[in-house]
Amino acid sequence: MPRPFGYVGQILRVDLSSRSITSLPTMDYADRFLGGRGVAARIYWDEVLPETRAFDPENCLIFVTGPLAGIGGLAAARWEICGKSPTTEPEHFCHSNLGGKWGVQLKFAGYDGLVIRGKSDKPVYLYIRDDTVEIRDASALWGKGAIAVREILKSELGDSFSVVASGPAGDNMVTLASLLADNDASGASGFGAVMGSKKLKAIAVSGSGKVAVAQPDRLRQLIRHIQELKRGIPDSEFGLVSLPKMKKDRCYGCPGGCQRAIFETTDGQKGKFMCQSAHFYREPARKYYGERNDVPFYANKLCNEYGLDTIAVYPIIRWLSRCHKAGILTDQNTGIPLSKLGSIEFIESLVKKISLREGFGDMLARGVFGAADLVGAQAKELITDYVIKGGGYAAAFDPRIYITPALLYIVEARPLPIQFGEVTIGGLLFNWLGWVKKIEGGYVSSEVIHRVAKRFFGSELAVDFSTYDGKALAAKMIQDRESMEHSLILCSYMWPITSVRHSEDHVGDPTMESKVFSAVTGKEADEEGLYGIGEAIFNLQRAILVREGHKGRESDILPEVFFSKPAGPDLPHNPDCLVPGKDGEVISRKGAVLNKQEFENMRAEYYELRGWNVATGLQTKPKLIELGLRDIAADLEQKGLMG
Repeated sequence: MPRPFGYVGQILRVDLSSRSITSLPTMDYADRFLGGRGVAARIYWDEVLPETRAFDPENCLIFVTGPLAGIGGLAAARWEICGKSPTTEPEHFCHSNLGGKWGVQLKFAGYDGLVIRGKSDKPVYLYIRDDTVEIRDASALWGKGAIAVREILKSELGDSFSVVASGPAGDNMVTLASLLADNDASGASGFGAVMGSKKLKAIAVSGSGKVAVAQPDRLRQLIRHIQELKRGIPDSEFGLVSLPKMKKDRCYGCPGGCQRAIFETTDGQKGKFMCQSAHFYREPARKYYGERNDVPFYANKLCNEYGLDTIAVYPIIRWLSRCHKAGILTDQNTGIPLSKLGSIEFIESLVKKISLREGFGDMLARGVFGAADLVGAQAKELITDYVIKGGGYAAAFDPRIYITPALLYIVEARPLPIQFGEVTIGGLLFNWLGWVKKIEGGYVSSEVIHRVAKRFFGSELAVDFSTYDGKALAAKMIQDRESMEHSLILCSYMWPITSVRHSEDHVGDPTMESKVFSAVTGKEADEEGLYGIGEAIFNLQRAILVREGHKGRESDILPEVFFSKPAGPDLPHNPDCLVPGKDGEVISRKGAVLNKQEFENMRAEYYELRGWNVATGLQTKPKLIELGLRDIAADLEQKGLMG
């Protein structure tokens, strides 16, 4: 049977308990859910029972690419990992998105995805080279760092192999353990710990195949058009800040995008240094040493080697600092030099103790909420104003400032900066701030931002932050679009193309995704059609969460602090809390809080737009059937989970 265009036709399936290796037909899932998170969510629904715990052998780790992976010029090399996460409360379906080239190598080897279940009785790694798939002994690798494991396997197997591995934190099933792949691509949601629970240390993959395209001439024309739309956009528009000693390292086939930053220290160490992981220890190190230094890079590399998620480590550091200042925690009762926070000694001690679960580190290995529960009520009070559910840092996308994130936070499996970035810092508002501050080249004026909002977010009210109107529709459109894009899968630094520097109106083109998908797969789709698939994928994810304990409206809540404590001055990149107001007027929301009644109205409007039950926040049978999810509706109805 010929391979479908854009796909390679099969999903590899490995059971570590029985050591069986089989495959699934990709199109059994991709016809309805595209790829990436959509396909992973459907496989998860079918194979992971609600009562399964994250560390149970029956939990599946699902590694999935999209139909555009392996095709140059599209920024589509990203790949998704999905499964039940140990970081959430209750434990439920979650996802992580990585770049680099590992996903492309998996596809070149002949697999659109990989499903791993079961548990090995000893440490193993998975070897994949085209049709050869083997479960190999990894006893000599157990306990080693993720970077070390990657380099060892590449030296043994050859540079053609890409490797994703866990570090000691994963081996010890630390809740906040991450995974690290080639190009230092890292993945969160505690899946390093899930790897550890399965005694799976790494996956090494090399492929010699390629991806067939249905309409190559049309695709080449589209790629040229995309390059023209992106022409002249500086790195700062993608959220990348250039530093001395920094070089660029693109993901496979990327035409430009963020140009992943590789930093080199004075002693010759190299590694990824961009986005949140480059910033999480920068300010403490600057305060401690009194000047810019290489310590933040060492901190980032340390977390990568031990396999710790810097997004989860950052709020732990802030909480430890507050507890130390309050006299609750000391150097003596933790065994961590809290008095030297910002130093290399502090971060080395913290990362090592968490990863090896030594002493107080064993408490921190449960995450900031778990540790605070063990320390006591006074310690718990010190985390509520900057940590959102799932343990993520909330300040960068503060709902008191930008309003729309209030909805994005409460209904997602985990906080998603990619969604927040569409309308907050890192996206349109970052460029609007440049225009407000009269930075040379700033082109996203209040007039432009209104035009973009109308086209991409449903109305100009989406970027009027003096009102709650228009935010529910914006949230729905963003989620449907991002669910689709994380199924294709497209890089969020490049997509969607919301604004264009070199055009008369500066409004981007939301039809490009559907045009590219059509050219690659030969299946004609339009913007509305792909958004409809995105809506179905988002509803499938919601159904999974509800089946696993999410209670709809009862669970769709924000911490009380957002309604009572005024927004502070420490908002990253926007300390004055400047946003567009009515008619594009520049206003500040510094000191703002969320209005409870307005939030309730906005949440009710959101449920109504979703076609869910407004009173319960649960999905309705007619809506799920309309989205082609009849069997999902039947299951929820049988369990009494329908609105």
